[in-house]
Amino acid sequence: MYDPKGNGKDRAVQSVRFTELEPPEHLRSIVHRFLELKTLEPLEQDYRFHALPDACVYIVLDQSHRDVAGITRLRASSEELSLGRSFHYINIRLLPGVWQGSPDETGYGMIDSAYAGKLPLVALNRALVARDLSDNLQHLVRFVESLAEGGLVLANPVTEKIFRHLEDIHSVADMAAVSGVSPRQLQRTLKKTTGFAPHDFLKVLRLQQSLRGEPSLSYADQSHFIHSFRKATGYTPAKYAKKFDV
Repeated sequence: MYDPKGNGKDRAVQSVRFTELEPPEHLRSIVHRFLELKTLEPLEQDYRFHALPDACVYIVLDQSHRDVAGITRLRASSEELSLGRSFHYINIRLLPGVWQGSPDETGYGMIDSAYAGKLPLVALNRALVARDLSDNLQHLVRFVESLAEGGLVLANPVTEKIFRHLEDIHSVADMAAVSGVSPRQLQRTLKKTTGFAPHDFLKVLRLQQSLRGEPSLSYADQSHFIHSFRKATGYTPAKYAKKFDV
């Protein structure tokens, strides 16, 4: 299955806690992980957070500023975001292709302003307690359930089949074959539900496979892997591994 490594933590900074929790069984076709990123004490300098391409949609809740929330999806290249010296975020990482809401609700990059959309994100943010992520799990699960009941998130049968057969996919043609649709249907479905054309979606999958230590499954040779990794992240694999913990 698809197990995206959505971020890189700076190895040099020890006072930042990153926590992941798996969703309950009935939400695993919609939610990849519930996440928390917070400083344990104010940092000496701004924290650089390396967001990797993973094709997921994120619901972002800023616990330090309870009116600040939003929904974001990354482009097909990585971004380094400056989070400042003190922060506390709780995020819901939705699997690629499950978001059915309006594109107007989503954006790219930092969520740094008060939420003005139609979803009850601010109410959710205010309902969360500033302790451990596990203390907030019930609120987060119920929120995703409400999105599913309203048809705003929905399991995607095409991407589910792709994720289930990742190791057999080496081309867009393979992707269409395992998903049981024509290349034209695949193009329409992925563009509508993930925002990616099949070729770009495959690039994201290859990168994520390489982060699991399996570049041989995705790239023809080592030099191709290094070139593609540097193009996607701005770092060679060796420099990335030295600077960031995935």
